[in-house]
Amino acid sequence: MTTPALLPLSGRRLPPLNLGASAFPHHRATLRLSEKFILLLILSAFITLCFGAFFFLPDSSKHKRFDLGLEDVLIPHVDTSKGGKNLGGFLIHGQGHDEHRHRWVEEEERLRNKIRADHEKALEEAKEKLKKSRDEIQAEIQTEKNKVVQELKKKDSKPLPPVPLPNLIGINSGEPADPDIREKRNKVKEMMKHAWDNYRQYGWGHNELKPIARKGHSTNIFGNSQMGATIVDALDTLYIMGLHDEFREGQEWIDKNLDFSVNSEVSVFEVNIRFIGGLLAAYYLSGQEVFKIKAVQLAGKLLPAFNTPTGIPWAMVNLKSGVGRNWGWASAGSSILAEFGTLHMEFVHLSYLTGDPVYYNKVMHIRKLLQKMDRPNGLYPNYLNPRTGRWGQHHTSVGGLGDSFYEYLLKAWLMSDKMDMEARKMYDDAIEAIEKHLIRKSNGGLTFIGEWKNGHLERKMGHLTCFAGGMFALGADGSRDDKAGHYLQLGAEIAHTCHESYDRTTLKLGPEAFKFDGGVEAVAVRQNEKYYILRPEVIETYWYMWRFTHDPKYRQWGWEATQAIDKYCRVSGGFSGVKDVYSSSPTYDDVQQSFFLAETLKYLYLLFSNDDLLPLDNWVFNTEAHPLPVLHLANTTLSGNPAYR
Repeated sequence: MTTPALLPLSGRRLPPLNLGASAFPHHRATLRLSEKFILLLILSAFITLCFGAFFFLPDSSKHKRFDLGLEDVLIPHVDTSKGGKNLGGFLIHGQGHDEHRHRWVEEEERLRNKIRADHEKALEEAKEKLKKSRDEIQAEIQTEKNKVVQELKKKDSKPLPPVPLPNLIGINSGEPADPDIREKRNKVKEMMKHAWDNYRQYGWGHNELKPIARKGHSTNIFGNSQMGATIVDALDTLYIMGLHDEFREGQEWIDKNLDFSVNSEVSVFEVNIRFIGGLLAAYYLSGQEVFKIKAVQLAGKLLPAFNTPTGIPWAMVNLKSGVGRNWGWASAGSSILAEFGTLHMEFVHLSYLTGDPVYYNKVMHIRKLLQKMDRPNGLYPNYLNPRTGRWGQHHTSVGGLGDSFYEYLLKAWLMSDKMDMEARKMYDDAIEAIEKHLIRKSNGGLTFIGEWKNGHLERKMGHLTCFAGGMFALGADGSRDDKAGHYLQLGAEIAHTCHESYDRTTLKLGPEAFKFDGGVEAVAVRQNEKYYILRPEVIETYWYMWRFTHDPKYRQWGWEATQAIDKYCRVSGGFSGVKDVYSSSPTYDDVQQSFFLAETLKYLYLLFSNDDLLPLDNWVFNTEAHPLPVLHLANTTLSGNPAYR
């Protein structure tokens, strides 16, 4: 007969032995085990198996087989021509048959004794375990789990391969000579300190702050966990403002507390631009390895979101299980253009820093798929189904749902040291279609960017769309047909329109959206569009226009916004959004958004700094205002890709 392989005992497994009954008929008695020993085997196997289930994470290094020492005795083929005798499938040489038989008996006896000793040891260990209380057993289990977790953390914290840092210019400069401008810059720095100190006191470790209730706050984009979004988002602003004690506080919290092994469903887009972008920027500015390590750990948690039939990622992913899904309100289960189209900058830097092309390949796959698709009127709809690869409803916007997709086409080209001509072409094509179909002048002469909905232009512009003035200015150099002056002028016109949306309110703060219908221009009509939640886009455009023109009106407009924020949004516990910018006695929404520290205050600080602070020839800002260096890709793993040739 053939004996089955023995059950796993104490983390080990015996290989099956083919011991034919006809091989050793005179040994059949010696192979019989006593009933007591059989019961012992079964009992010890059962108990050990149960406790093996408790200690469910064994050390793989312990999974070793017994060395039976039979290699020189058992020969796995038969050669009777040389006087051998076929004994149960093994060849035992004819000469010295008795000697080999004696050795076999000794080996069998040794093996049997070893099995008995191991099983008796396992049984004794099991008996000792059963003597302990339930609490003691659970404590031991927890101890073992903690050991495993610590080992995994050590494994995850291994230094990444060294990569030559790009030439980092202008990270500790920018002090203006003009005392008036310097005073304004210091005021912005004081506002940053007020926002940070109150978050530090009342919301530390939470994602955001409720400055009036003076407690932590979070939204569904961060899931149900405390991931310290404000800490990560604010790091680079603290650094460039010279608030190094506060920066070190944030670094220490991230090192000790930022954990991505949580059962939490997060927005892939928001976590990418705020967390990965923030961590990468903090790494480049400070050189502290912990930020790079954390960014790579988090990126690995986002990769399962790309496991769709098309490779277009889900909007949300569970950081623990890797399960993804889309927002329930998105068109027919679609992914959103601005979300899956705003990964390129961060993912290219991840591949640059790790040498692993997986991140780069994910975003380039998205680009290739979009290039193959038909675009109605040359416009990109905001919705794309990740299962079918088809567009959802034909809604195109340079504001919410679409905005940063266009921004990242331009910035992919800039970040590649203007080598990624494929991205530049896609940007130019998209901007030409936008100018033809979406950009109009109002009756009062204001240039605005509307939204295309199923063949109809809606004459409404969102606060989010106001970033486009800066984008047009940033992309002017290198535009087709020597149209640099045209696009710089277009940027100035958008900046003017967005300033009007601020200037026509009671609080001198811009509404969420504003119309251009009839006699109503640059004014919000609906109550649910009159709020201001500390958004940065208008100030972002002011800063870019200042950098490219040095027209003093942009600093003046920025100072007006600074004063309005400080007057109407500042509370004793931080800064809060307001619900109605047309009301002389506004009510607060009681949220200090993380992007207020990451973007709004950073752009204001840069607006009142010299151009040698984070110069645009060397740095490209992600859509959350996190600066990432231009990559000279000739000496990187990415240079073999056609887009960079």
